[in-house]
Amino acid sequence: MTRAWLLVLLLAAPRPQAPVDFDRDIRPILKASCLKCHGAEGKPKGQLRLDLRAAAFRGGAGGQAIIPGKSADSPLYKLLVDPDDDARMPQKAPRLSTAQIELIRRWIDEGVRWPEDDHGGEQLHWSLRPLARPAVPPSSWGRTPIDAFIAAKLKEKGFEPSPEADRRSLLRRVTYDLIGLPPTPEETDAFLSDPAPDAYEKVVDRLLASPRHGERWARHWLDAVHYADTHGHDQDRPRPNAWPYRDYVVRAFNEDKPYAQFVQDQLAGDVLRPGDPQALVATGFIAAGPWDESSQMHIMADTVDKKIAQNLDRDDMLTATMSTFVGATVQCARCHNHKFDPIPQAEYYALQACFAGVDRANRPFDDDPALNRRRQELLRRRTDLAVRKKARPEPFLDADAERDVAAWEKGRSDSPGVWMVIDADAAESKHGATLTRQVDGSIVSSGLAPDVDVYTITARPSLRRITALRLEALTVEDHPYKGPGREDNGNFHLSEFRLLRSRAEGPPSPVELCNPAADFNQNGWGVAQALDGKPETAWAIYPEVGKSHYAIFELRVPIEVAEGESLVFVLEQLQGRHRLIARPRLSATSMPPPFRIEPLPANVAQIAAVDAAKRSREQKIELAAWVLDLRIRKELDALPAPRQVYAAASDFPPIAKFTPARTPRPIYLLKRGDVTKPGEEIRPGGLSCVPGLEAAFRLADPGDEGARRAALAAWITDPRNVLSWRSIVNRVWHHHFGRGIADSPNDLGRMGAAPTHPELLDWLAVEFRDGGGSLKKLHRLIVTSAVYQQSSAGRADFAKTDASNLLLWRMNRLRLDAEQVRDSILQLSGKIDLTLGGPAVKQFHYEDPNPEVTPKVDYGRYNVDHPDNFRRAIYRWIFRTLPDPFMETLDCPDASLLTGARNVSVTPLQAMAVLNDRFVVRQSEHLAARLAGPDRVAAAYRLILQRAPTAAESAAVGDYMEKRGAANAVRVLLNSNEFMFLD
Repeated sequence: MTRAWLLVLLLAAPRPQAPVDFDRDIRPILKASCLKCHGAEGKPKGQLRLDLRAAAFRGGAGGQAIIPGKSADSPLYKLLVDPDDDARMPQKAPRLSTAQIELIRRWIDEGVRWPEDDHGGEQLHWSLRPLARPAVPPSSWGRTPIDAFIAAKLKEKGFEPSPEADRRSLLRRVTYDLIGLPPTPEETDAFLSDPAPDAYEKVVDRLLASPRHGERWARHWLDAVHYADTHGHDQDRPRPNAWPYRDYVVRAFNEDKPYAQFVQDQLAGDVLRPGDPQALVATGFIAAGPWDESSQMHIMADTVDKKIAQNLDRDDMLTATMSTFVGATVQCARCHNHKFDPIPQAEYYALQACFAGVDRANRPFDDDPALNRRRQELLRRRTDLAVRKKARPEPFLDADAERDVAAWEKGRSDSPGVWMVIDADAAESKHGATLTRQVDGSIVSSGLAPDVDVYTITARPSLRRITALRLEALTVEDHPYKGPGREDNGNFHLSEFRLLRSRAEGPPSPVELCNPAADFNQNGWGVAQALDGKPETAWAIYPEVGKSHYAIFELRVPIEVAEGESLVFVLEQLQGRHRLIARPRLSATSMPPPFRIEPLPANVAQIAAVDAAKRSREQKIELAAWVLDLRIRKELDALPAPRQVYAAASDFPPIAKFTPARTPRPIYLLKRGDVTKPGEEIRPGGLSCVPGLEAAFRLADPGDEGARRAALAAWITDPRNVLSWRSIVNRVWHHHFGRGIADSPNDLGRMGAAPTHPELLDWLAVEFRDGGGSLKKLHRLIVTSAVYQQSSAGRADFAKTDASNLLLWRMNRLRLDAEQVRDSILQLSGKIDLTLGGPAVKQFHYEDPNPEVTPKVDYGRYNVDHPDNFRRAIYRWIFRTLPDPFMETLDCPDASLLTGARNVSVTPLQAMAVLNDRFVVRQSEHLAARLAGPDRVAAAYRLILQRAPTAAESAAVGDYMEKRGAANAVRVLLNSNEFMFLD
């Protein structure tokens, strides 16, 4: 064959095709034809997303959509070539050309090459990249792998580390860092005189084992979760049962609870570990933030304003969760897709759905695990009962239910805890109002309403002994305000209530009533005033006029009722100006005081009045459920009184118009975040941008509220959740160095700070995660590193190019925070009370004249020598809107805000506060009294600064002390930079 012919054959042969390139060939097709329905906008059709590599490989509702190497078996390809026009994709864009379909086929058959770090055409953000343990760089400097990463970066930039700090500065630094208090003179002497090579490590271990360590690091955590002892908002009323959560955090840090369990406890401890009462207490995290009392308690259910309040409340729960645990600003996607991070609006509402069944309320718990298990089981049975009554009512109609109801009806007239409706034989109105007897024992009054209306009701109770009476003001459907009536606004004003005993001869004799109590008292119009004989005072129930209310009147001496004997009841009512209905009802009981059992609800009383054989199916279900619930409540009442914690709750006693969800409320994708523009209903889920994790939560029962929170807790603590593990080690690093490796602890997204040492951050995250999540091990690793032990002295040549010390060529010089200053002064004065835990102490003058009014707080009038003032600052009562002026001046944060990093300022106001605040002045006097020995200046330096004074200092301070007194000299030292800053 000639060379010419060979050349012709070569030119004519088909050339091998170049591999399909994703960026060049595939991404433009997906972007133009697929992402409108299968991208980040709204909820992807069929739950299939094609803008994210991980989501595309995971598939959608129909399973895996792309099978690498097998285009003929891949649903994605088959839908592109489906002969059925109605089934072929895309449906809302022009059909793909033959050439484009061929590219998709080849791409799949070639193995679906898609860059691992791809995200919608951009490189995956650093915080979302898969975690892998980086190799530790070789280094001749340092004590731990941390130092090798720091040294490598310093060497790369032409820097070198600083020498080690002097031992006094190092002891002071690590002691404040780990326990928030200064070292004592004895601890200082012991460390400075210890020649052992592990002397510093022994100090670290001692500090980590101290109960003070949990108190110090709990304060950092409470900043991050915006904990306080009040609700915030306009009324900012007290939240007296918040503190058990604070104590849980202290205990968790002291016990070194594994971090994954620490997170899971706070999100779903009551579900995941129901046998541990502290796991329930931990859910105080969800309720730690502000609560809009006005909207939640006083706005009617199902109104737009109530839905807005509930939406905002869930938003706060969600924001706290995602900011604290994963460093993600998910809340930015409430009204639209996140503008900077790959978080669609639908995924924001999927996360919000995890909290759709909880509110913030007091929850009972017991320190005894066995008792706690019993109580929580009974409470769960009550919640389940309410759910089953609607969803699965058949058991309430079976033979067992009929026997339960029959047994209750047989014994309810004389059983303890049962109220029996009194049917009136006759009823009269002094002013001629029309009185109509109702089947449930109530009296309906209509007609013109005089200033005072008097009703006389005669009845023959079937009870042979009466210990107390209950008067109910029932709602009336025909009333414009659905209230009990007579007042213009639907109110019910009882101005007097008397019981007269009927005799065969002579006039009725009054019977003394005592200990009146009501389920609700209008401010200034309590039920006790209804017995004072004055017509101008009364029991009133405004503004809660939309539901029935009751008052209980105890008989000072129980009445023994003879067969056929009548009793006469007299009610006087203040009336309005209009023709409005009033509907009172009377019941009696034979049970002994105290009277804590609820009366029969109106619907139950009405059903009970109907013959059993004539009750409808719905009435039988309602009554059987109530009887079973009554049995559970009796069991609960028989248990010892529980403690209370303010926490996430799905079932609690309604307060005004604040009622529990019991089951998850429906969550919709809201157009522009507007509750009046709901879209499709959203199911619980996480973030699809986290590689390797399923975004949708597969729940066996979507109606199980606890399962939703448990699924979220599992998603956050999954070893593959790169955000969670990077977030916590970065947060801990921030508190040790004053700046995180990424200097935005609550935001690891694109608008947050990039990490200065990304390899170190990843190494720490993997080390922490794979090492069991021990925070104490992490603390020890950091504080025993050479970078932590460096001197804080500056260098002009390095400061020219790295003035902020981002490379950590020296240790950062940190200022004491507000709690450290306050606690230090107490320790130095000898007055500190180191009692662990307990209720928050009010370190202010407090006036709470009425629970309906915002409390009055005066920090200036507080007795600074009160024992409560000597507790550590973490135990002080924190008002959201009424902060302690001294602590606020020292940059203590607003407790309504999630604070990942406190502001640190240096202002003249701080110097003025430390010199003149009443607390500091008094503690300085106590401190001065401790200065023993011939050289009081040396004693002051030894206590306050942990060193001896120089000759010049001794002369200057000694002269000042002679002229101004020891207490004033002490205040000067407390205001010195050497005390206020850690070198």
